[in-house]
Amino acid sequence: MARLVIVSNRVPPLRSTSAVAGGLAVALEEAVRRTEMLWFGWSGDISDSRELKTASMKLRSQALIDLTEEEHRLYYGGFCNGTLWPLLHYRFGLAEFRREEEEAWRAVNERFAEALWPLLREDDVIWVHDLHLFPLGAMLRARGARQKIGFFLHVPFPPPALFAALPRSEALLRDMAGFDLIGMQTEEDAAHLRDAMALVGVDRPVHAYPVGIDAEAFARAAAKAVRRRDVLRFEESLMGRKLILGVDRLDYTKGLPQRLEGYGDLLARFPEHRAKVTFLQAAPLSRSDVKHYKLLRRQLDELVGRINGEYADVDWVPLRWTTRPIQRSVLAGFLRIARVGLVTPLRDGMNLVAKEFISAQSEEDPGVLVLSRFAGAAGELKGALIVNPNDPDEIAEALDEALTMGLAERRRRWQRDFETLRAAGASQWSRDFLRDLGETAAR
Repeated sequence: MARLVIVSNRVPPLRSTSAVAGGLAVALEEAVRRTEMLWFGWSGDISDSRELKTASMKLRSQALIDLTEEEHRLYYGGFCNGTLWPLLHYRFGLAEFRREEEEAWRAVNERFAEALWPLLREDDVIWVHDLHLFPLGAMLRARGARQKIGFFLHVPFPPPALFAALPRSEALLRDMAGFDLIGMQTEEDAAHLRDAMALVGVDRPVHAYPVGIDAEAFARAAAKAVRRRDVLRFEESLMGRKLILGVDRLDYTKGLPQRLEGYGDLLARFPEHRAKVTFLQAAPLSRSDVKHYKLLRRQLDELVGRINGEYADVDWVPLRWTTRPIQRSVLAGFLRIARVGLVTPLRDGMNLVAKEFISAQSEEDPGVLVLSRFAGAAGELKGALIVNPNDPDEIAEALDEALTMGLAERRRRWQRDFETLRAAGASQWSRDFLRDLGETAAR
């Protein structure tokens, strides 16, 4: 069997992808379980070293490079997070383009290609991941690579007219000709990229491969987690109140201000829920040194204070807010006991938290998912209450419906979505993509 070469900005620990909580590593676990694999990317270290760091364990190996402080600042903090991230999430007003950052991004991709090229075998299958590495396929082709090369974008892709606002966007789109197959989370994103590529004369197959989770395994983990002491202590602190749970990185794409305002509207418009519900919003810090994220945190801190100041009582705090990360095994227990999962990003490629909430629920007494129409998961989870995250009143109304929904209706909605997740599985997307990559490259 051909070796699978995974290329991504960051590389998970070598010990075993199953030991890594969430993300690309877990999704790839089954696809690479019995396959020789090389994982290449940035080490996470900042140094001036040009040395390639390698390690191996059984069928798995990794090769890592360091970035210099300037490369990290311009490539990662600058073009990737300051330009591409907001643009791809439809937030062009927050995107800041600087030519030196785009050039640094291309230079880092050249470093990736230069370091990876000598490690490749003729029959390798190469799978490149995410916005950091758009040009990598073309750069490998320029060095003579004839291997099968696929690309997967884990975030959304905007309509061509919006993407065209990016200076030098035509060059990025032409780079996509270096890939044999391109995968996206949703058909809408795939259509946008196909249309954008067509405008510059690039014809490559672009298809949707929704990333899934192992629903049954997560359900078992959640059922076990509710017996943990920290989960039991948290549940006891609710004093019988219904739990609304939100879990997101602190990011302006997640719609957190609108979500908190929606919860405040729930308490204002539906006073019967006061003192009978608690909302926990966990938002671990993300890129906290970037200006937009500092402003977002300040805005959220003020919103939390206003809502609690207006509605709290001596024995009830309506909104609990933490920016500290929650251990994944603990989070599974929190998801299990939540009556409402509140997932309202302004734009998201997929959003696996929505799928984890459904998977974590008890079959006997499941909760209800309130989900943004702009999350990729909305195309699969038909049992969720779908909202426009830009309308706090709509969020409030959906929360009221979720909190008052009868058991039979909750079971019906949950069963439909859980069966959808169980049928897809965690590795369906990777199996389908790699199969299609082989067939496409052969043609």
